[in-house]
Formats: sequence, structure tokens, C-alpha cells
Amino acid sequence: MVTAAGMRGARGALDCDVLVIGGGIVGLSTAYAITRAAPGTRVTVLEKEPGPARHQTGRNSGVIHSGIYYRPGSLKARYAVKGAAEMVKFCAEYDIAHAVTGKLIVATDRAELPRLHALVQRGRENGIPVRELGPAQIAELEPEVRGLAAIHVGTTGVCDFTAVAQQLAEASGAEIRYGAEVTAIDRRADLGVAVRTADGAVVRGRVLVNCAGLHCDEVARLTGDDPGMRIIPFRGEYYELARPELVQGLVYPVPDPAFPFLGVHLTRGIDGGVHIGPNAVPALAREGYDWGTVRPRELGATLSWPGSWRIARRHWRYGAGELRRSVSKSAFTTAVRRLLPAVTEDDLVPAPSGVRAQAVLRDGALVDDFLIREGVRAVHVLNAPSPAATASLPVGREVARRALAALARG
Repeated sequence: MVTAAGMRGARGALDCDVLVIGGGIVGLSTAYAITRAAPGTRVTVLEKEPGPARHQTGRNSGVIHSGIYYRPGSLKARYAVKGAAEMVKFCAEYDIAHAVTGKLIVATDRAELPRLHALVQRGRENGIPVRELGPAQIAELEPEVRGLAAIHVGTTGVCDFTAVAQQLAEASGAEIRYGAEVTAIDRRADLGVAVRTADGAVVRGRVLVNCAGLHCDEVARLTGDDPGMRIIPFRGEYYELARPELVQGLVYPVPDPAFPFLGVHLTRGIDGGVHIGPNAVPALAREGYDWGTVRPRELGATLSWPGSWRIARRHWRYGAGELRRSVSKSAFTTAVRRLLPAVTEDDLVPAPSGVRAQAVLRDGALVDDFLIREGVRAVHVLNAPSPAATASLPVGREVARRALAALARG
């Protein structure tokens, strides 16, 4: 067992000024922002995987979100609108594959029309160009898609977020240590924070930044801070379309505002393939990318959190539909046909899944916005929801600002 005293005994000179845990796009954006804002600041990033962006960053649909869904004035709305423009510029500067394609949000039922019209207003409040379309105009853009009405959002795009993360790592000038899983943290050390990794190494810094994504609440507790929430993992299940010619661009349903997922949508990626999903179901492990991956300790932590049961009671009807589509390809196909009538079961080829790190409060409330909290010599990113990849550059600057302020306080 590693003790705090043992870690203090291993101390020598500090290895860095800021120690970032997590090599996803938010952690790497933070490292990039720190070295841009304060040249000469020594930054070390610890990532447990053998390379960057192996989880949420590299397992999403690759969409540069416009910000149309988010409450005006929220961090998500501000960061997404600004981040989308910055992400396109970053990709262009570093020759990373990307395209500004626009997207359709399509109402297929009359009951969805008021929500669609509300999105038009929300988009305009957020400064996003929105165009309203009727059935004939939908068919001009997407001949195989059917709907009563739609809106076209011109600033949505797609890119390769894994390549973005790799470029951020390179351009930051930070020391990136891969295969460095954090097992213990000692914040009582005399000069800052000491972190022990699974291979027995000790890394010392003045300030710690927690961008651990699916494990951020656990890392916060290792520092001695109470995060006040628990990460509940939701798996997003995808299919790839065997006939990609059926879809020209990006097509989304009108989302249900009662649940923090956008519904099954159609996404033509930067590689030309079309992904369909995600179907959202509870994961049985924090990195539970299929039903066969079960980690009893992590599952026990989910089940013991009071908020988990309150979510289940509140959203059981919605969740039952998601579970049904998870176990029944026929049910999933039926859901897709609401937007794309020509699709058949044979058109859907299983594709890799992702897992979303959803922060849940004790009372069962799903944390909807970015959640960043500070402790002594520590900054914790405790909820980085979609559109975190899109918004990673402005989010990274905000986390960097807080880390540098903590550094200045000593």
C-alpha cells in the first residue's frame, strides 16, 4: 500500500509547475492553453492509455456542434458557439481533415413541431444562423429523408478529433507521459502535489488539473476533495450504414428536452462513412463499451449512488426504449426509419461504441452544463458534456486560467 509519507519521502525537485491528469481533448487543450498564456510554464500530462484520445474524444461521432441546443448564456452555449469557429480555424491551420457541412434537424411528428420552432428561437438567441425548411426543401438536401418540417444549421461540421488531440499534444510543448495510470495523490506534500502512477513512479507538481473524464470524480476524491457528484457511465451504441449514399450530410431528430441525449441521428463523417446512433444505455463499467464488459467495483459504485436510482425512477420509460433498441436490431431499425424510411436491418453494420461520462448529483439531477470546481492547488473538470470536443479550445483556456491563478497563489 502506498502511504502519503512514502510519497513525501520520494520527493525531490518538482517535475513541473502544472500536472494535468487525462490525455483527452480537454486535458490536452488545457496544456496547450497554459503554455500559450504563460510561456515557460512546465506542464506534464499523465495519460493511462498508450496514446491520446482513447475514450470519449476518440469514440464520438466527430461532429463540430453549433450550440443550437443549449440554453442562452450557459457555458455550453457560449463555449460551443465560440469553440466551433475556433475548431474550424485550428483544423485549417494544422491541415486536419474537417468540413463545415451544416445539418438538418427534422420533425417527423406534429407533436415535435413546437420544439422545433423553439430551437429556431434558441439558435437565434445564441447567434447561430438557422433556416426553416418544408418537406420539399428537406428532399432537396436529403432525398431519402422524410419529415414534416426541418431547420438547417449552417455552422455545424465534422472533423477528426483524435487528430486534433494529437496536434494539441505536439503543439503544447508539454511533457506527455502515456501508460501513466494514477493510483495515489498526496496533496500534503510540502511544495505541491505528488502523484504516484501504477508503475511506481512519482511525479511532482505545484498545481494539479483533473481532466480524467470517466474517472474525474475518483481522481477528485484521491486529492481529498469531495466532488459532490458521481460519474454514471452511459454507453452510446452506433451502427455504420452499409449504403452511405442514402445520407448526404448530418440529419438529427428533434431532441427530447427532458433527457440529455440528442437521439439517434445520421452522421456522414470526415471519412465519407455514415454512422447512425447513438442509442444510449447504462454501461456496466466506466469503459464498458459492450454488455460483456462488467467491472463489479465500478458497477457497485453506480448502484450505491442515490442519484442513480432517482434517474431510473424519473426516466424509466425513456430508458426502456433505449434498452429495447440495444437488444433488438429490428427496434433500432424502426427508430431510424422515422428519419430514413429506405433503411433496412441489413443496411446497419455494428460499429464501435462510446461511453459518456455523465455527472449525476445525489438527488438524481443530471448535470447539464460544464462543471469545474477548485480545491487547494487543484482544478477539477467534473462534467464535460457534449459539446466538449467542439468547445475544447475555450474550455481549455478557462481551466488554464484557473490553474495559472492557483499557481500564482502558491
